[in-house]
Amino acid sequence: MAIWKQVMAGLVLAFTVVFVADVSEAVQARLQVIHAGTLLAEPGKPALSPATLVISGAKVARVEEGLLSPSELGLAANTPVLDLRQQFVMPGFIDLHVHLSMLTGSRGRDLEVRKPDAYFALIGADNARKTLQAGFTTVRDLGSRGMAIFALRDAIVDGLVPGPKILVAGSAITPSGGHADFHGYRQEVLDALPATGVCNGADDCRRAVRETVKRGADVVKVTATGGVLSNTNAGTGMQFTQAELDAIAETAHALGRKVTAHAHDKPGIEAALAAGFDSVEHAMWADEATMRLFKKHDAWLIPTIYPITYVGDTPEKMRAGPFKDLPPASMEKLLRLGKQPKKMTALAYKMGVNIALGTDSGVSPNGDNAHEFLEYVGIGMTPEEALAAGTVKAAEAGGIDDAGKLTPGMAADIVAMRGNPLEDISAVLDLAFIMRDGIIFKQEVRGQ
Repeated sequence: MAIWKQVMAGLVLAFTVVFVADVSEAVQARLQVIHAGTLLAEPGKPALSPATLVISGAKVARVEEGLLSPSELGLAANTPVLDLRQQFVMPGFIDLHVHLSMLTGSRGRDLEVRKPDAYFALIGADNARKTLQAGFTTVRDLGSRGMAIFALRDAIVDGLVPGPKILVAGSAITPSGGHADFHGYRQEVLDALPATGVCNGADDCRRAVRETVKRGADVVKVTATGGVLSNTNAGTGMQFTQAELDAIAETAHALGRKVTAHAHDKPGIEAALAAGFDSVEHAMWADEATMRLFKKHDAWLIPTIYPITYVGDTPEKMRAGPFKDLPPASMEKLLRLGKQPKKMTALAYKMGVNIALGTDSGVSPNGDNAHEFLEYVGIGMTPEEALAAGTVKAAEAGGIDDAGKLTPGMAADIVAMRGNPLEDISAVLDLAFIMRDGIIFKQEVRGQ
C-alpha cells in the first residue's frame, strides 16, 4: 500500500508540473484584471481601498483607484476579472536568506555525504513549492552544495516546477576549515567531498569568487566568521583576514555581483563592512559601534530571528528541539545564542540601520518564512515597517529591480490575505491568493 501511495503521489506531481508549464506559456500574452478590497501597492506608502490592477502577461500594466470594469479600462468585455474585493492585496514577499535543499534538524547533515545531487534537487523542489505557497515569490538561496540548486532555479523559470524566483549563491566562499567547509567526518570522506568555495589568501579568494560566478552564481555568499551548525569547536569569530575579505568584495563587485557575509561575532561583522560588503547575515553579536558602521557604509542587515525562536531560545528548549542531536561543538555554539537575535535586531531598528527580511529557512522549516514578519513586529517595528522589510526593502537590498512593489512595469508577484496585516501582522500567515509572474498558484476566491 505504501508503494502504491508513492506511485500515485508521483503521478499527481507529474500532472502538476505539466499544468504549471502550460499555464506559464499561456499567460505570456494574457490580460487579467484584479479587483482589490485594499491594495498596498508599495509598502511604506498609503494603501488604496478599493483598487484595480491590470496584469499584462507577467507584468503589472496599470494601477487604478476604485473598482473599474474591463470596459471602463478600455479592455475587451471578456477580460478575466479576479475578485479580491474581500482581500488585502500586496506585493509577493521576498526572503533574502534561505536554504531550499536543506532538511531541518540534525538528520540532514549526514545526508550530505550519503545522497546524490538529484536527491537534494527533489528536496529543493518540495521546499520551493512550500515557500511559494507561503507567499514568497522571490528568494535568495545562500548556500547549497553541488549544482542542484542551479537546476532548480532554471526549472522554475522554465515553468517545470512551482516555486519562487531564486537568486542562487551556490557554495559559500569559505577558508579551509571555515563554516562552509566540511567538518566532522573521517579524512577519506573529507578528501572525497571537498567544498568548492574554499580559498586561502587574497589571490586564491579572488579565484574562488571568479569560479563561483562562472558556475552561475547570482550573488556571492561568504562565511566571514564561524557558524553555529558547523561541527567544529573553532567558535563563531572572524575566520578570513581583512585582506581576503577586501579581495572577495572587490572581485564580486567587479563581476557585477552583490556580496553578503555570514557573520556572527563583532570583529568579523566589522571587517566585512570595512571591505564594502553589501549586506551582513545574522550579525548576532553586533553592538552600538557596529551599528554605526552599518550606517556609515550604507550596508544592509539581514537578521534571522525566527530560526532561533523555532529551535528554542532557552537551553531547555534547544536540548529538546529539532537540533537536540547536534554534536557537542555545535550545541555549545547554539546555546550561546538565546535571545540575542531579538536583542540585536531591536538595537539595529532603534539605531536606524537598513533592515531587510531573511529567515535562514532550512534551519527553520521552509514554508514557515512569514513568521519572520511577526518577529520584526515583536522587536518594535510597526506592521507597515515589517512588511516593507520583506518587500520593497528586500528588493533594494538584493538588487532586485522588478519586485517588491506593484507599480506599472513591475513583476505581477501578488499575494492576498483575508485579514489586514497593518492591523494584525499575523494575517500574513493565512493567504488566500498567490500569483507569481502573472501565474496563479493559489486561489481561494470566486471568479467574476
